Amino acid sequence: MYMPAQFEETRSEVLQALMREHPFATLVTASAGGIAANHIPLEYDPAPAPFGRLVGHVARANPVWREVDEHEALAIFQGPHAYISPAWYPSKQEHGKVVPTWNYAVVHVRGALRAVEDPQQLRAIVEKLTRRHEAGRPQPWQVADAPPEYIEQMLKSIVGIEMTITKIVGKWKVSQNRSASDRAGVIAGLGAPGDSNARAMSDLIKETLS
Repeated sequence: MYMPAQFEETRSEVLQALMREHPFATLVTASAGGIAANHIPLEYDPAPAPFGRLVGHVARANPVWREVDEHEALAIFQGPHAYISPAWYPSKQEHGKVVPTWNYAVVHVRGALRAVEDPQQLRAIVEKLTRRHEAGRPQPWQVADAPPEYIEQMLKSIVGIEMTITKIVGKWKVSQNRSASDRAGVIAGLGAPGDSNARAMSDLIKETLS
């Protein structure tokens, strides 16, 4: 990933927060058959040290799990992003030397993948993902809510995916290359009601002004 120094994010707590808040990742793998991209929710686990691991699952019919076998893979977590209009920059009125751009926050995670077929480990992965995404609901659904024989059947139709992380890279392109007044103009421009993605990007830019 192209990484100008001013856009690099290295704080581990910030990178981990984005992965937890935006868990639907793009998993990129390469094998003899070529490059493949799969889109799956991945749960971040800080253990083992130093970088932790990602866990998820895919359909057994998906060939990706047969091709991992400890090969390095790339998981991409996409955070807030937004189009930035040059009309929002006060500097447009001063000299006109401005152009559109796109702001975004993204985390790239690399590591070795392995498939998980053990029924107990696989159930643990499913239960962990379920607890994560059902949390906060008035009546959270649990794996145990379904008939045991049905869950057993469903577990046979999936395979777990586990990545031991070797590298985490974060890129926060949030107008750091603009003046404070231009950043303030972008914050105002992103303030349209009803656009949660734009508001999230606005919040990230506000952090650069503090």
